[in-house]
Amino acid sequence: MHLTFSRFIDGDLDEIAGYIAQDNPERAVTFIEDIRAKCRGISHNPLLYQLRADIGPGIRLASVGNYAILFRVLQDAVRIERVVYGGRNLPGIFDS
Repeated sequence: MHLTFSRFIDGDLDEIAGYIAQDNPERAVTFIEDIRAKCRGISHNPLLYQLRADIGPGIRLASVGNYAILFRVLQDAVRIERVVYGGRNLPGIFDS
């Protein structure tokens, strides 16, 4: 399926990279690469991931380390909505 990204993704990835880079700049780069690779993998088999209606309508969740990739399966695409720390209040993430 075609892969698309919400307007939040650039900021989410910058925030994650900045946090990790405080301790390990090289790992920050490779971790963002890991997230991007996971997103590509999701687009190949998006229905394998658990539906999480408690987080938002049509939201599915995949994880990379301690981070959650939140996405929706649309008619002809997979839309990555957010990439956030998994310990956050995920059901409240789409309230704002």
